[in-house]
Amino acid sequence: MLLKSKLIEEIIAGRVSTVFRVWKRATVKPGGTQMTKLGVLGIDAVDIITEEEITEIDAREAGYASKQELIDHLLERTDDTDIYRIKLHYAGEDPRKELRQQADLSERELAEIIEKLRKLDAGSQRGDWTQLYLQMIHDRPNTHAAKLAASIGLDIPHFKPWVRKLKALGLTESLRPGYRLSPRGERVLGELQKSSQ
Repeated sequence: MLLKSKLIEEIIAGRVSTVFRVWKRATVKPGGTQMTKLGVLGIDAVDIITEEEITEIDAREAGYASKQELIDHLLERTDDTDIYRIKLHYAGEDPRKELRQQADLSERELAEIIEKLRKLDAGSQRGDWTQLYLQMIHDRPNTHAAKLAASIGLDIPHFKPWVRKLKALGLTESLRPGYRLSPRGERVLGELQKSSQ
């Protein structure tokens, strides 16, 4: 579920607690979470409803002045899609932020991270890519993702999802533009370099 930064800020501030989407099927589920660039959102409820079931309270909780304004916004939907009402709340900061700073790793912790990277390599059709990506980001911080992708013969849609796998382990940070290794990522790359010598 894509959310604009302004809307996320409203959710964090507690001014918005409901989001409406028009989907063929839900992309979130109750009890789940949604990671965003500003923090984690908790999903409280996901319901399919009709236009008639939308209330004025729903509209205000979604940041609209009235039910009609909300419905007008939803009118672009096609007949084969449903209106979903998603209740949500701010659940806290992105846990990867703290993880990125954890560079003082024990031998066991390093081994566990490297094993996860090996599994990512083994599960990929592109072979051993994790160290290559870490090294590239280390060597070219603040470089636009399109340039990094092109340097290894990829486009952005085939490049970014792989970087996100490294980000999920706390090894990279997003910049504008590009990326850099986190302190944790620098520590892991150093260990990988030692073991490959």
